[in-house]
Amino acid sequence: MDLNRVINLLEKTDKDDLEEKQLNSVKKLVQCYQNGLPLRDLAQIFKILNLCAEKIENQPHFIESAFNILKLCGLPFLKKKVSDEITYAEDTANSIALLGELMKIPNSELRIQICKCIIDFYHAEPPKKHITGYQQANSSYKIKMAEVSGLAKTMVESLTLLENQLVEKLWVLKALQHLSTSEVNCTLMMKAQAAREICAHLNDPDPSGQLLFRSSEILWNLLEKSPKEETIQQLNNLECLLALKEVFKNLFMRGFSHYDRQLRNDILVITTIIAQNPGTPMIECGFTRDLILFATFTEVKSQNPLVKGLKLSNSYEDFELKKLLFNIIVILCKDLPTIQLLVDGKVILALFTYVKKPEKHKIMEWSAAQYEELQLHAIATLSSVAPLLTEEYMLCQGNARVLAFLEWCESEDSLFSHGNSFHGTGGRGNKFAQMRYSLRLLRAMVYTEDETINNDLCEKGTIQQLIGVFKNTISKSNDKEEAIVLEIQSDILLILSGLCEHHIPRKEIFGTEGVDIILHVMKTDPTKLQTGLGYNVLLLSTLDSIWCCILGCYASEDYFLEKEGIFLLLDLLALNQKKFCNLILGIMVEFCDNPKTTAHVNAWRGKKDQTAASLLIKLWRKEEKELGVKRDKHGMIIDTKKPLFTSFQEEQKIMPLPANCPTLAVMDVAENIRAKIYAVLGKLDFENLPGLSAEDFVTLCIIHRYLDFKIGEIWNEICEEIKLEKLRPVNTDKKFLEAITTASENIGKMVASLQSEMIESQAHQDVQNEQKVYTKIQATHKQRELANKSWENFLARTSNAKTLKVPSGRVVTVESTPARLLGGPLADTDIALKKLPIRGGALQKVKAVKTVNESKKSVPT
Repeated sequence: MDLNRVINLLEKTDKDDLEEKQLNSVKKLVQCYQNGLPLRDLAQIFKILNLCAEKIENQPHFIESAFNILKLCGLPFLKKKVSDEITYAEDTANSIALLGELMKIPNSELRIQICKCIIDFYHAEPPKKHITGYQQANSSYKIKMAEVSGLAKTMVESLTLLENQLVEKLWVLKALQHLSTSEVNCTLMMKAQAAREICAHLNDPDPSGQLLFRSSEILWNLLEKSPKEETIQQLNNLECLLALKEVFKNLFMRGFSHYDRQLRNDILVITTIIAQNPGTPMIECGFTRDLILFATFTEVKSQNPLVKGLKLSNSYEDFELKKLLFNIIVILCKDLPTIQLLVDGKVILALFTYVKKPEKHKIMEWSAAQYEELQLHAIATLSSVAPLLTEEYMLCQGNARVLAFLEWCESEDSLFSHGNSFHGTGGRGNKFAQMRYSLRLLRAMVYTEDETINNDLCEKGTIQQLIGVFKNTISKSNDKEEAIVLEIQSDILLILSGLCEHHIPRKEIFGTEGVDIILHVMKTDPTKLQTGLGYNVLLLSTLDSIWCCILGCYASEDYFLEKEGIFLLLDLLALNQKKFCNLILGIMVEFCDNPKTTAHVNAWRGKKDQTAASLLIKLWRKEEKELGVKRDKHGMIIDTKKPLFTSFQEEQKIMPLPANCPTLAVMDVAENIRAKIYAVLGKLDFENLPGLSAEDFVTLCIIHRYLDFKIGEIWNEICEEIKLEKLRPVNTDKKFLEAITTASENIGKMVASLQSEMIESQAHQDVQNEQKVYTKIQATHKQRELANKSWENFLARTSNAKTLKVPSGRVVTVESTPARLLGGPLADTDIALKKLPIRGGALQKVKAVKTVNESKKSVPT
């Protein structure tokens, strides 16, 4: 069809009978494209649609023409070439954008048809009839072009035109529901304030219920697919929260169908997400008070008309609602003005109704699995709420309730725990989950540092009870429950630390039994620290409990030393794990105040017979390397003016600070372990440290002067600050400052000189040792040569035929000692003719000797 002719015809306005011709041409166009719209013709067809729309105001007959063309837009887009989708992408996007603009035409039928057309984008159907040479465009092509066109934004803007037209509004919401499945569209919708616009009208009258359903679905999509912070910011206002409040109340009080309950829970989740944002006006709109009432009315009877006659069932939706209400209480309590509303709503009392052992033969509104999950959720909620309401906690006898519940958790009472919830993880078939959350609650209360609560706990025997629980978990645990048991043990130690810190009588109660459980943990196989099950946390809790429960109590300290606790601490330190080093060294510093500690530290030996002093010096070198301290290859001082400076201190410029603000030099003391190593070695006596190498002694020179160097650093900072503030000290002060700076630098030079002497001495000693080794090697080689030569001679005598041959010669006459001097029984016998006479090692004198045969063979001598 010649589309240009139709466009030209529609653009003419000077003839009286022109309208009928124009309408007929549009009818022909509609009939021509009944099987789909080719992408190559799309721009012209939409131009025709726009021309028809412009005529509607003065020529109402064109409404039908525009309506029919819009119906064509729901048909498949057709391409002749594979490249058409790319070639005509811009034309397609501009054409689809026109749909949003046409929503401004005040005609209900057209608006609804536009919405239907958009919905059809997401439900593509094949052409009714195949057209030769054409194929259907990709099913997602329309959706992508809709994203590019910005259609979602204009559709949101059209909602302001439809405030009193419910049917059209519902169709627009349905279209937006489809469009909001895309992240791109959600971002565009947020630019048009979609979240605020839709939420504010949630409570508009709608007998069908579609408005609430579709609006909540769109809000969900916006929260999930657009920037969450931006969405919450749009919803975080009084208008939106009032609408959410009224919708939730209506659904809570009057919603009885499965669908109503689901929708009610969705609204509560959206509210919870908004409430997480600080400054949300939940109290101002009255929503907080209503939520607290709805959360507690089944446990604490109320005469409020909102809940009169209401009852929750054990359906899945009501069960989820109960958990959501517990959850939002935790979020609401972070806003301090909410605390009084929590007191008025008796939230603590309501939650404590779950902190008890299950009662037999009692009719319950929840199933066993549901009650267990609610019980754990209630205790978890108490852990967040109770520390803010300590008076109400004590009025409800919270400590007694929790300790009694903990005792039940430890008992042998049969309980089939389902363990099939988030809070029940690791507690299937046992009571470990209940124990874990009870201990979390106790830990939260102890760390409020409220002495009323802590004294009450100690008077009720909590320290002894917790030590007993710890021992029982050791015997009951297995591999499946290892993670939850480790968490329980960590919490027990943290609670004990919180109770015993700064209280010597409580440390005495902790006693040897408490020390034993600490030693048990310290003997854990180091390889388990890498398993990720919680051994690291347990070990940190153990180190904390040494600090809080043992140090300061001499009896416990002595028992710890007696059981080789210092050896175990040094074994842990030798693992060289940075997260433990600082805490262990702090404990070592405090323990060294005990005069018995030094002998234990000096007696310790690590791998390759390493001593404690050598270990500490090695840690110092490693720390300085990580801090970027300048040292040469021998570990000597390079900069005598700044011998301790780290790379961070070098990068930071000195700035004038108020007197109460710590400088970089002071902060450096707390931010690394060098000060603690200095303190420990100082208490061990720098002069008598065993097992050190020359390299260790070089480093020890620096450690020994750590305090002097640090004082020099601080004076240098003072001088720099004076210069920056352009102050001029009086002459006396100036001389003092110069003297102090010079003295500090001289100490650095002295240490550097001492280090040089040590290195030279060691080098000389190394040469001597090397010479000794060479001498020993030479002697060894010579001995080997002699041994080899001796062996060769031996072989020659035993296996070489030439060597074995005896040489022949004449008879030998031997002058010997006279017989009168030695004599002997063989002197005058014939044997002397055959054998040389030997007596007492001397040969007898024989004047003439002849062999038996006359061959004159020689006689061996």
